[in-house]
Amino acid sequence: MYNYPVCPVCKSEDFGPVLQAKDTTVSNEMFQICHCRNCDQRFTNPVPEAEAIGPYYKSEAYISHSNTSQGLINRLYQTVRKITLRSKRKLVTGETGAVKGDILDIGSGAGAFLAEMQQSGWKAIGLEPDEDARTVAQADFGVESQEIDRLFELPENSVDAITMWHVLEHVHELDLYLEKMKSLLRSKGAIFIAVPNYTSWDARKYKERWAAYDVPRHLYHFAPVSMKVLIERHGLKVAKLKWMPFDSFYVSMLSERNHGGSVLRGIWNGFCSFLVAMRRTDRCSSIIYVVKK
Repeated sequence: MYNYPVCPVCKSEDFGPVLQAKDTTVSNEMFQICHCRNCDQRFTNPVPEAEAIGPYYKSEAYISHSNTSQGLINRLYQTVRKITLRSKRKLVTGETGAVKGDILDIGSGAGAFLAEMQQSGWKAIGLEPDEDARTVAQADFGVESQEIDRLFELPENSVDAITMWHVLEHVHELDLYLEKMKSLLRSKGAIFIAVPNYTSWDARKYKERWAAYDVPRHLYHFAPVSMKVLIERHGLKVAKLKWMPFDSFYVSMLSERNHGGSVLRGIWNGFCSFLVAMRRTDRCSSIIYVVKK
C-alpha cells in the first residue's frame, strides 16, 4: 500500500481523513478518503500500488472493461451510451474545429468510443492497461487498442485531441501523464477529461455510500476547484466545463444498488441531482473538463 505524504494535486501537507468508503464491487474492504484543506482535493489514502491494484478491477460488474449487459442498470447504461458516444464525438469536433484528425483515447476500456471515432473517419489510437478489456474491444467492437506504455513512445505535437473518459481518477502517475499529454497536443488541440464530482448533489446525498468514490480503483476524487489547480499547475487552462446529465441517474442508481437500496429511490435522487446540475454545471455528478494550451 502507498501512503500519500502530500496532496497529489497541490502538494500541500494540510490534509486529513474525511470518510471511510467500502469497495462494494470486488473486495468489500474499507478504504480511507482524505481531504486537502488547501485545494479541496480528495484522495484515497492509502491505496494499492500500481502493480498490485489489478485484482480490484476483476469483476463482471465493471462495465467499462467487460461491456456487460447483465442487470437492469447495466442494460440502461448500454442504451444511454449510444447517445453519449455521439455527444462526445460532437464535443471533440466542436472544440478542436477538426472534422477528422488524430485522437488519442487513454483508458479506452472495452473500445466503444474508440470505435465511434474510427467509424467517423478519425485516426484514433486507444491505450488500455487491462488485457481483458483490450480483448473485449477487439471482439465486441473490432478495434485494436494498445498497451498503456505506448503513451510514452508517441511523438510530441502529434494529436488534435486527447480523451480520458473517467480515467484520470485511476492514474497513479498523475503529474507524469499530464505533462505527457501536454507535449502530445497540437497548438489548437484539446484534452477532454471526464471525472466524477464529489461536490455534486448526489455525492452530498449519499456521502460515503456514493458509488463514484469507487475505492480503491478511484485514487482521486476531484472538485472543480482542485481540477483547476491541477490543470494550471501544468501550464494548461480549463477552457470549459460540460455536464454529463445521465451520470446523475446512473451513479445514484448504483449507490442504491450497492447498499441494498431501492432502484426507484436511485432514479428519484438522480432526478434531483439532474435538476441541480441543469442550473449549475459545477454541481453535476460528473464533469467533462475541456482543457487547452
